[in-house]
Amino acid sequence: MLPRLSSLENVELPLIYSGITSAERDKKAKEALDSVGILSRAAHMPNQLSGGERQRVAIARAVVNSPSVILADEPTGNLDSRSGEEVMKIFDRLNASGVTIIMVTHDMNIAQRGSRLVRLFDGRIIEDKKIK
Repeated sequence: MLPRLSSLENVELPLIYSGITSAERDKKAKEALDSVGILSRAAHMPNQLSGGERQRVAIARAVVNSPSVILADEPTGNLDSRSGEEVMKIFDRLNASGVTIIMVTHDMNIAQRGSRLVRLFDGRIIEDKKIK
């Protein structure tokens, strides 16, 4: 997150680059924040948010333009188990709605929640299997 922007402004940022009007940006960003359960923190700056809240704002920013694929690098890495579970539930919901989630993680419990597991060692694929 950009530290000088509020949660709402951070989520609006990709919409600015998409050329969307101010009113529509506000509406879409609020919908995205609401979809990750953090609309009540829209006016807060990043330093006023917990790690889990910052991660949810980042997810809202990632989904605000309705992508078909999300790349997530250690999305639960710096979170406590409760916040990590909340983030994974958001990803589960997004995936169920048709969004492909490609995630990098060192946590096998998180990795096992996917439908496919690709394990790397020293830059080489050592395992590639369907899970579900």
